[in-house]
Amino acid sequence: MSIDEHRYSLTVQWTGNLGGGTSSYRSYSRDHDVLIAGLPVLKGSADPTFHGDKERYNPEQLLLAALAQCHMLSYLHVAVKHGVVVTDYRDEATGLMRLNRDGSGQFERVTLHPHVTVADAAQARLAASLHHEANQVCFIARSVNFPVEHQPVTVAA
Repeated sequence: MSIDEHRYSLTVQWTGNLGGGTSSYRSYSRDHDVLIAGLPVLKGSADPTFHGDKERYNPEQLLLAALAQCHMLSYLHVAVKHGVVVTDYRDEATGLMRLNRDGSGQFERVTLHPHVTVADAAQARLAASLHHEANQVCFIARSVNFPVEHQPVTVAA
């Protein structure tokens, strides 16, 4: 394995066989477990619109979470690089997914709404500008085929 390669693995185990398997569209649960060695089990399902359990995470939420997490981690890295001290970060991320007539669908865009607090008011403008650079180095944002937009708010502590 090259030093430039990072491999990830997990197991997704369907737990929704209610006795009859997939004998009909409504005869099974969409529940499943995401198993990653050494971590708590992540209970997943489909979005409730698609007969899923609203008490479990769905793939669309997890994609949105992955984009928001990756941007935050990339932003914090870029802030350090530029000497910007971030003291708080919160993102209220939103995503738009459209369904097609044939039953397929796709995300059309994700908008991140990071609210960043910096230690020095004189760096607020620089801090706000760093979201573009963070997006350029975010592994997940670089991997999707839809725009990841940013509407940041930057304040001083």
